Amino acid sequence: MSTPRTACLLAGLVLAPATALATPAPEPMRFTAQRVELPSSDRAFPDGPGVEAVNNNCLACHSAGMVLTQPKLSKAQWTETVNKMVHIYKAPVEPADIQTIVDYLAAMKP
Repeated sequence: MSTPRTACLLAGLVLAPATALATPAPEPMRFTAQRVELPSSDRAFPDGPGVEAVNNNCLACHSAGMVLTQPKLSKAQWTETVNKMVHIYKAPVEPADIQTIVDYLAAMKP
C-alpha cells in the first residue's frame, strides 16, 4: 500500500542523484606562484651591551630601522613585547637571550 508521502519519498530518492549530476561542478581552485619582495636593510643596531643578541635574534624578522623608530618603551613594555614575539609569534629566540634583548631595547634612546 502506497501513500502519497511514501511516493514522494521514493521519488526524492530516485531523483536526488540525477539532480546532483545535473548541477555543474564548481571551478577547481587554481594556485599560482607569487613573488613578494621584502624590504632589505644593511642597518644594524648601534653598539652597546647586548647588541650581539639583538642583532642575532631580532634582525631575522625586523629591520633595525623599524625597531629603532619605535617610541621609547619602559623595561616592562619591552619585556611584554619580547615575550609576545617569543610565545605568540614563535620567534626562535634563545631563552638566555631574552633578558639581554629587553635590557638593550629598554636602554635605547629614541
